[in-house]
Amino acid sequence: MTEILVLYYSRSGHVRTMAEHIAHGVESVDGCTALLRTVPAISTVCEATESDIPTQGHVYASNDDLRNCSGLILGSPTRFGNMAAPLKYFIDQTSDNWLSGSLIDKPASVFTSTGSLHGGQESTLLSMMLPLLHHGMMMVGLPYSESTLMTTEDGGTPYGASHLAGSNNNRELSDTEKHLCKALGHRVATIANFLDS
Repeated sequence: MTEILVLYYSRSGHVRTMAEHIAHGVESVDGCTALLRTVPAISTVCEATESDIPTQGHVYASNDDLRNCSGLILGSPTRFGNMAAPLKYFIDQTSDNWLSGSLIDKPASVFTSTGSLHGGQESTLLSMMLPLLHHGMMMVGLPYSESTLMTTEDGGTPYGASHLAGSNNNRELSDTEKHLCKALGHRVATIANFLDS
């Protein structure tokens, strides 16, 4: 099986929901499976530690998950036009993967959720691409053959899937946003499957 790692951090649940739709897209490709993983929150107290197993939701990611995947789809809420600190903290601990070259030539993509329509969706997606390019990964976006990119009034960019959560984080994913999440998962899985064959 071609395994695609869907790795995300979610605070209000929207990015987690996106990850689950992306996983459905991955698994719509014959011979592909999605591995959903998250990262723990960062504490402002230096001595605080998080349990190795989360109390709810998906399991925390490890460097082995990165090493063993055939492709990676990375998701984060937007924090001032950038990825959230917990995800960045995890990525900063992947030097062993970089030194071994374990991610070179694997397809990768990104996704995000923002509170406002112009709240930094595209800059957040671009910020998540930078470390993946340093790892030698091949970036995969959403082409305009996905016609909903031309008509969306909420989330969706050629850089990756996105969601407009609203200023109170109370907007559910629209049908367009769900479709683009699934399309992104399907595209990365299709490419990974081709590269693995």
